[in-house]
Amino acid sequence: MSESIQQLVLDTLNAQGSIADTRSLTIPGESVMILYETHEVISHVLTAEGAQIAHEGSHEARVWSVLPLKGQGEPVNPAQLKKEGRAFKNGWVGKEGAGFVKLVTEIKDVTQLDLKEIEQTGAPAAGEKTLADLRKRKLIVQKKGQWFTVKKGEKFSTSIAKPETDLTAEMLASGSWKTSTYKKYNFDAEGVPTSGGALHPLLKVREEIRNIFLEMGFAEMPTQSFVESGFWCFDALFVPQQHPARDLQDTFYLSDPSHSLPPKEDYYNLVKAVHTEGGYGSIGYRAPWQPEESSKLLLRTHTTASSAHMLYKLAAKCRGEDVDSDDREFTHGGAATSKANDNLAAKDDGFRPAKLFSIDRVFRNETMDATHLAEFHQVEGVVADRNLTLADLIGFMRVFFSKMGIEQVRFKPAYNPYTEPSLEIFAFHPMLNKWVEVGNSGMFRPEMLEPMGFPKDVRVHGWGLSLERPTMIRYGINNIRTLVGHKTSIENNENSPAVMF
Repeated sequence: MSESIQQLVLDTLNAQGSIADTRSLTIPGESVMILYETHEVISHVLTAEGAQIAHEGSHEARVWSVLPLKGQGEPVNPAQLKKEGRAFKNGWVGKEGAGFVKLVTEIKDVTQLDLKEIEQTGAPAAGEKTLADLRKRKLIVQKKGQWFTVKKGEKFSTSIAKPETDLTAEMLASGSWKTSTYKKYNFDAEGVPTSGGALHPLLKVREEIRNIFLEMGFAEMPTQSFVESGFWCFDALFVPQQHPARDLQDTFYLSDPSHSLPPKEDYYNLVKAVHTEGGYGSIGYRAPWQPEESSKLLLRTHTTASSAHMLYKLAAKCRGEDVDSDDREFTHGGAATSKANDNLAAKDDGFRPAKLFSIDRVFRNETMDATHLAEFHQVEGVVADRNLTLADLIGFMRVFFSKMGIEQVRFKPAYNPYTEPSLEIFAFHPMLNKWVEVGNSGMFRPEMLEPMGFPKDVRVHGWGLSLERPTMIRYGINNIRTLVGHKTSIENNENSPAVMF
């Protein structure tokens, strides 16, 4: 039934000729109410100086008027005559002794005549060369004018009728569709661009780095806890309680709530003992221990606090414990290939190797400038296995950065409280033509790992880099405040291409 009604409507409109082939473009000037043409006229008007010359005469004419005729008076000296203008060029005046005199008895002030003509008509009879000269002398300026001629069009009417754009059920029911006027459609016209969402450049680079980790068999750590205690952010990592990084000028502390619940007592006591008395081959820091400092709540300064949680959970089976249900879980499966897998049957102490990574926000009380913000992203990776060496770490770093397109990598010894040995990672930047620091790395200290319950032959590699620095390099951004924050350009975010390492 509906198909027959549609066919009836189309046949009727075709018979009336009220609907033409709307697939073609409407030609301007056809089937319109009015036609108009635009006309332009160019004229010139006098400047303030030009208007003065038109009424008082040109500078050179006024110079000529004040001089005596040659041989009939005392020549005017240069001190009395400050402006010669074009009088010399026109042959009106000449030099006699130390002064100036008239050379002719009469002159024709062409400049004044031309300006008077322009003032009256807008253009001189002398032509374009004269106009160009007067414009150069800034005596006139060009002025553009527009005017229109309007004519009746084919569809001219004194009343306004709005053409229909849609065929509605009411029009079909009343029959008004038979006599209605319909608006033409241009099916070749492009639609309005969609205003869909776009990924921020940081998210694009984050996803690319995340894919590199997953490709290398890593599991992603949960890092949703922005607030940590001083124990997990510093103490568990063997950072001394007197370290300057724990001062207010470097760390954001919470005021409400200000303190956390205590960790498990046995682990807390082991960490406290290795700080104050030493152990596991270390003499410790031999400094007073302050429980108040351990329980302070803060915005985490690095995602290594989350790594400490995950390593503590990884060591749970080595300790012969079951992890509590509220402890953190891995978000992706996957484990590292252990060097000691062949010996697991003979030596099964509960340890299983793991490769973990995280990419998330950290917070530091930084002075903000073109390269630093108080909030930024840290990319962190951790590899736990038996008998790992520093050579394994360097080799892994070279593979990881090569997947990011960084082939030239150097390593420099450094100091970190929770890694020993520690290495700063430098890469050659071809655009800057110099070596720049891109990350930090090292092997976690026994003072950090063994209190957690790891066997003595287990080693853990750790490294980290920022997410903002490679993003700024990839997108040619020199000020981090235009990448993150209220100065970020929405248009640039929408148009930025996906990054490929």
